[in-house]
Amino acid sequence: MEVRIQLYNKFTQFAMSLGRLNGLSIDEINTVLKNSYERHPHAEFMLGALENIHEKDIEDFKFLFNECVRICDELGPSREYITLLSILTTIANEAGENKTLEQNQLVHEIVLKFKKEIELINQKIPKPPLFNMLLESRSLLEWGSIYAIYPFIPKRIEGNGRPVLLIPPYLGDDYSTSFVRRYLDSLGFKTYKWEMGFNMVKSHYIPRLEEKLDDIYEMHKEKVSIVGWSGGGIFAKIMANRHPNQVEQIITIASPVWGVMDMKTPVYGLLEFFQGKSLKERNKRFLQELEPIPNVPVTCIYTKTDGLVPWKHCMEAESYRKGIKNIEVFGSHSGLGANASVLMITANALSANINGVTIEDATPHIERILYPFYWSHKKWKLFKKKSNLVQTS
Repeated sequence: MEVRIQLYNKFTQFAMSLGRLNGLSIDEINTVLKNSYERHPHAEFMLGALENIHEKDIEDFKFLFNECVRICDELGPSREYITLLSILTTIANEAGENKTLEQNQLVHEIVLKFKKEIELINQKIPKPPLFNMLLESRSLLEWGSIYAIYPFIPKRIEGNGRPVLLIPPYLGDDYSTSFVRRYLDSLGFKTYKWEMGFNMVKSHYIPRLEEKLDDIYEMHKEKVSIVGWSGGGIFAKIMANRHPNQVEQIITIASPVWGVMDMKTPVYGLLEFFQGKSLKERNKRFLQELEPIPNVPVTCIYTKTDGLVPWKHCMEAESYRKGIKNIEVFGSHSGLGANASVLMITANALSANINGVTIEDATPHIERILYPFYWSHKKWKLFKKKSNLVQTS
């Protein structure tokens, strides 16, 4: 956390330096930064950094640029850097009374250079370790045990007939989403299948998906929620980017939602074998369309023991705006369609986003023990207790 606080301090200084270079007053820069920082998950540190900055701290923008890049590189790849880029872009686009054309061009060049540095850092996400790949065999146990577990999964959510379209993973068909659909149907949601056979993650599915989305929207006269698992989440995000007026929200399950062009995964070899040419070459425009964050609620479910997709690619930037949530679960990539915690989170997220309330990481009931956040919280509390004992002894 100390390194992150250091990044927030240096980034705030760099952003203010860039604003001054663009002819903005300190008050104008403060307004831009406060509006951005208030929605950040670490808002208290960001706003604290803003309050403690003095004019002398923001004089050398070249030094501050290099420091920000260095700290980001030390922290490693993260989707959250898109928020930093968004803030810098806002500052570059602000119309200060004292700025000149030359100053503004220089500021835009600096922002572009910072973006390229971040892209290089984000290309360093490694593929899943061999141990995680070997752990994928437990998906057989997950799919086998769901038949016994399913009757005991709590059913506290009311779907009220809201439409939900489910998209299967790569090489999966509608059977892959059968338990998720069955669970949502039991809660009162109206679910719809993919109905296109096995999902080969090809761009030619998009027109048929758009037609299906339009049909469901017209049938219900209301927006449609889309749930996509793995490769299915790619289509969910593209549908939300193209048709925000018809999409209520998206929920992705272990889906690579950003950086797919540079993603390192053992699945690529299989993809290229089936499709006959490089995935990057074949679907470049299709994958570039995946990068923007849609203007609808987004919930990303991921597992750090994913053996097929690097888990960092499965998280969206929570600090970018409200309505974005990342939730970790225990499980394998291939077994998430039969994972009780995934079923419950999907239902909770659908209901919360439809009703405009905050999504909790998981249910407040006994089943919270199924989630990593619960055990991390327990360990953190234990650590704090030990720290207090050391201080008082």
